[in-house]
Amino acid sequence: MRAPDHPDDAEPSAPRAGRTVAGRSQGVTLLGATGSIGASSLDVMARHPGRFHAVALTAQSKVGPLVELCVRFRPQFAVIGDPALEGELARGLAAAGLPTRARSGAAALAEVAADPAADVVIAAIVGAAGLLPTLAAARAGKRLLLANKEAIVCAGSLLMEAVAASGAQLLPVDSEHNAIHQCLAGAGQQQRRVRRLVLTASGGPFRQRDDLSQVTPEEAVAHPNWVMGRKISVDSATLMNKGLEVIEASWLFGFAPELIDVVIHPQSVIHSMVEFGDGSVVAQLGTPDMRTPIAYCLGFPERIDSGSARLDFLALKALTFEAPDRSRFPCLQLAYDCLARGPAASIALNAANEIAVEAFLAGRLPFAGIPATIEATLARAAAAAPADVDAVLALDAAARRLAAQELAARTR
Repeated sequence: MRAPDHPDDAEPSAPRAGRTVAGRSQGVTLLGATGSIGASSLDVMARHPGRFHAVALTAQSKVGPLVELCVRFRPQFAVIGDPALEGELARGLAAAGLPTRARSGAAALAEVAADPAADVVIAAIVGAAGLLPTLAAARAGKRLLLANKEAIVCAGSLLMEAVAASGAQLLPVDSEHNAIHQCLAGAGQQQRRVRRLVLTASGGPFRQRDDLSQVTPEEAVAHPNWVMGRKISVDSATLMNKGLEVIEASWLFGFAPELIDVVIHPQSVIHSMVEFGDGSVVAQLGTPDMRTPIAYCLGFPERIDSGSARLDFLALKALTFEAPDRSRFPCLQLAYDCLARGPAASIALNAANEIAVEAFLAGRLPFAGIPATIEATLARAAAAAPADVDAVLALDAAARRLAAQELAARTR
């Protein structure tokens, strides 16, 4: 398992034509319904009640919010990731008078992801926990809307092989990869002449802050442009989110790391760009609203209403760009290095980052300790090439143990 290594004139992975379910509403399973992507997805679905309906909604531990969503969207299944909470979920559904069935645990998440009633699966579980249900949806041939970047970072080869074998349709929800998909979809046969992909980054809340030694969790989660969950907001602040997106872009579109650039674009209006062999650059623009890429994926190839505000060009004072500072934000360079080293390094990168971010949010690790913990973990992590999902999970678990040891050493 290694990332693709295409030369300049290679043909990247083509956006696939959309499939429609003629004459009936499409069933949607939403993995991670109580998060920010889940909220945006349900908002788009609610705007098209005759076109989409919920088959299953899932959450990790938020029983009350999950029940509230079930009252509104009335899915067949509600799945809570923590098995200890299944009874509480069942009682909440019963008290609300719902026929929705309560289920729990990793196996249940994978089963609802592969359920024949679901035409579409939105994979929005944060972290490596989303790997198994995402793979289950791919193997079942679903239209898979990928918002869980960790699944492809940790198991890119397995996921892409599953998509190809089953005939699944993989559409990226991340605004940057969604923008690349839109640019390539409009390129037709000329996409084989792509010179490079350019991922844009807002720069996060600390782009112009020199001293990062006293950063608090509250400051780190206060993203200047996007409304996101706490973990991904910290990843944006460290630029790890952009590093993971570089790895994801390599697997999704078939480009080696040297053909994927990152530029800081503080206004978050241009979501990403594609440069072609003739020097032309195609960009996708829009307001910073995750409902736009979600609606694109749900309706593809048709454009459907997202509810997002129109982009007011007259109100734009400037569109600016700058190079990312990889010395102040070393997580971006760590991600590039791991992509070049191979899948095991990417697995360790993601695992160590999850452990470090969790510790930072809990007040047990300083902001600068996040990349330091990751780098120390990578120096000790195994270099084996995982051949199956069990091997991926084993490498993930081993890297988490190493990261926990590094964390313990730093916080004594």
